[in-house]
Amino acid sequence: MPAFPYSTTPTSTAVAVPPSLALPVIETAFPRQLHAYWPALQENTRTWLLEKRLMSADTVEEHADRLRYTDLMAGYYLGAPDEVLQAIADYSAWFFVWDDRHDRDIVHGRTVAWRRLRGALHLALDSPRDHLHHPDPLVAGFADSVLRLFSFLPATWNARFARHFHAVIEAYDREFHNRSEHIVPTVAEYLSLRRLTFAHWIWTDLLEPSAGRELPDAVRGNPAYRRPALLSQEFAAWYNDLCSLPKEIAGDEVHNLGISLVTHEGLTLEAAIKEIRRRVEECITEFLAMEHEALRFADGLADGTVCGKELSAAVRACVGNMRNWFSSVYWFHHESGRYMVDSWDDRSTPPYVNNEAAGEK
Repeated sequence: MPAFPYSTTPTSTAVAVPPSLALPVIETAFPRQLHAYWPALQENTRTWLLEKRLMSADTVEEHADRLRYTDLMAGYYLGAPDEVLQAIADYSAWFFVWDDRHDRDIVHGRTVAWRRLRGALHLALDSPRDHLHHPDPLVAGFADSVLRLFSFLPATWNARFARHFHAVIEAYDREFHNRSEHIVPTVAEYLSLRRLTFAHWIWTDLLEPSAGRELPDAVRGNPAYRRPALLSQEFAAWYNDLCSLPKEIAGDEVHNLGISLVTHEGLTLEAAIKEIRRRVEECITEFLAMEHEALRFADGLADGTVCGKELSAAVRACVGNMRNWFSSVYWFHHESGRYMVDSWDDRSTPPYVNNEAAGEK
């Protein structure tokens, strides 16, 4: 069955989107696209998860395809060389598994196990080749995916990616502390931390190997590029909060924009949902305005030289994929089994997670 049988007719969907989560502008103004490599991507990522022992054979068989992790990446990084998309998709699948391990360590109070994992990931990020055979499959799989990602662009890009992911690991540690102590961050604290736990700058960094070149600091730092990049990620993070709120309330979690709004701003749950939706819709509106500016900025980089022409094309490709992120994220949340809490036996416990810590029973 095709991943997106209705991709050419975005108003005729194969899933029913609840009215509270429906965004008509995404369904009409952000047509879905899918990388041609997707069928092989899905098969190869499934195999990689098995080979790296990140999921059991039973879990892969029952849940991997339904979770649609490869759909998310294949709908985002259009134009990426196949080997780049494969490395990104494997890394993305790893990220979801890591997120689930982090969640289970919190739920079961495994502070020592989390600290051990946190330290090992920092070390693996700095020297991935030395950690390919780490006894914890999560660390070994991370080392493998990072080493592959590091093979596409210069050392300066690798150092930036590593710097950004070290910050993500530390943000996960702050979330671990907050959730363990049942501390609900203020809205401002949450929004700042969310940019890291959602890995805004990691997914933005990965636009560059997809486009085939590292972008200069002056380009990445220009508001015409940086602002739409941020908006695409803010949309994704806040829409994720909107969709995952029932799951996170059931799991007695504290890290969700809606929960911060209720706790610190005095909103009712209904009002908090409306506020998240307002923020999500503002991201879309502002992106559509900024997209034109970003493309004009890209055009201005074509200064008559070969280098300028190539840089302009790379920036246009990155901006185009920022746009793709909106539709890919939107449909992922309505097709992935990751958010279908009403179909779970226990709304607080996803059926695809492993409740054991590495090396523990």
